[in-house]
Amino acid sequence: MKRFSLEEVHRHNKPDDCWVVISGKVYDLTKFMSVHPGGSVVLRQSAGTDATEDFYGLHRSDVMDKFGPKLLIGELETHTQEKIDNRASKKSKVPYSEASFWMGWNSPYYTQSHIKFKEAVRSIVERELKPIANKLDDRGKDPSPKLYRKLGELGFIGCRLGPGPHLEGFFIPGGVSWQEFDYFHELILHEELAKLGTPGFFDGIGTGAVIGLPPVINFGTTALKKKVIPEVFLGKKRICLAISEPFAGSDVAGLKTTARKSACGKFYIVNGVKKWITNGTFCDYFTTAVQTSDGKGGSGMSLLLIERGEGVETKKIITSYSPSAGTAYIEFNNVKVPVENLLGKENQGFRVVLTNFNHERWFISIYTLRMARLAVEDCFKWSNQRKIFGKRLIDQPVIRNKIGTMMAEVEAVQAWLELITHQMNTMTPKEQVRHLAGTIALFKFRVTRVALIVQDHSVQIFGGRSITRSGMGKYVEKFSRFVKFGAVYGGSEEILVDLGVRQALKYFPRQARL
Repeated sequence: MKRFSLEEVHRHNKPDDCWVVISGKVYDLTKFMSVHPGGSVVLRQSAGTDATEDFYGLHRSDVMDKFGPKLLIGELETHTQEKIDNRASKKSKVPYSEASFWMGWNSPYYTQSHIKFKEAVRSIVERELKPIANKLDDRGKDPSPKLYRKLGELGFIGCRLGPGPHLEGFFIPGGVSWQEFDYFHELILHEELAKLGTPGFFDGIGTGAVIGLPPVINFGTTALKKKVIPEVFLGKKRICLAISEPFAGSDVAGLKTTARKSACGKFYIVNGVKKWITNGTFCDYFTTAVQTSDGKGGSGMSLLLIERGEGVETKKIITSYSPSAGTAYIEFNNVKVPVENLLGKENQGFRVVLTNFNHERWFISIYTLRMARLAVEDCFKWSNQRKIFGKRLIDQPVIRNKIGTMMAEVEAVQAWLELITHQMNTMTPKEQVRHLAGTIALFKFRVTRVALIVQDHSVQIFGGRSITRSGMGKYVEKFSRFVKFGAVYGGSEEILVDLGVRQALKYFPRQARL
């Protein structure tokens, strides 16, 4: 690479001859003047100078990844500045940008298998998803069937549903066998996808399967599982969970969608509507909660797998975080569903729904927490490079207080997450029923409270950039639009806190006294 002195760069300081230095590299911006998104004035002001500080005060480093190679002409003779490393395929050196184990700490939970899996997943995310994630998320576009098939081939659908024999015969990144695959592997995959910082896109590429397919795996007939699981795992078909209605959200016992047996007894005839159904606009299957009798308090609820067809109509709901999640309003109008599509036993669907909630709430907590950590990382980077009143933001005690608060909150719930995940790996199903339902409910509540704290501080640190959908604060802005979704998904905060206490009361010793 050609080398230039700073004096030589200084001579190229005119609109028709504009060179700048950024991080020790020399760029010719002359032809770029007319197409620069920020106009030509700011470039003319930097002509012939070392513009590193100004550049990183206005741009994220991925801008350099995009435009830099086309404009690079050489480097300074004495290049001592450290290149900013922001690539997802490499481990970040920014403190607290990753969970402690990935920052070099010891852990009783992670093994070489998890390391291999993480490296393989991160490489795939960098290659296949990072180039398109922001575009689809910003434009509200649905992930294409082609992308789904690719994700299926790469194991990104099946591996998001946890360990078990259902993974046998399917590809798992990193050469991990289905027998060694556990909930920490799944946690890693959710974290790596959430690290993209695109919540709508994240939901769009399979959240429906994460929460909609487990009832089929755990309660479907052998024939149904043999047909549906491979289709979904390989990305050929898409599935979602259809429980919430305009009449009932967290109150799942108040659902009004009905399913009545046909005269021949071979079908359920389903009528009703569902709302806020993630992935519903483009799904082929709907794991649907229905009322099969007039029982109260959930005693008349059943779960049916409904295939898209006559009488099924879906409409996209435009949500604040991104329409690419495919959130839907669904109408079932005299839909004929084979009785073989019943998941579990008739009128016992409430039990099926409850067994699904632990994994769903755990999963929601993972990606909410990981996006909060991404906001903390961005704030830490920004406060080190942004100068105001002649000082870096990080030199201001009030900013250090905000960043320290965010770091402490995120690290605390990460430790709780890993402890709960370990219990999921090691407890029997009976033990999990007793110990984890209330714990995961309280954990999810704490995660969404932490997310709100991080969002509030992040906005204050980024200022006006945090309310702009592009530029330096774009991930903070995305996180701000998403943050309350986590507080509602899978049961609202108020419901979950109450559930946590009620579960604890079940095992409260009657003889306990102060």
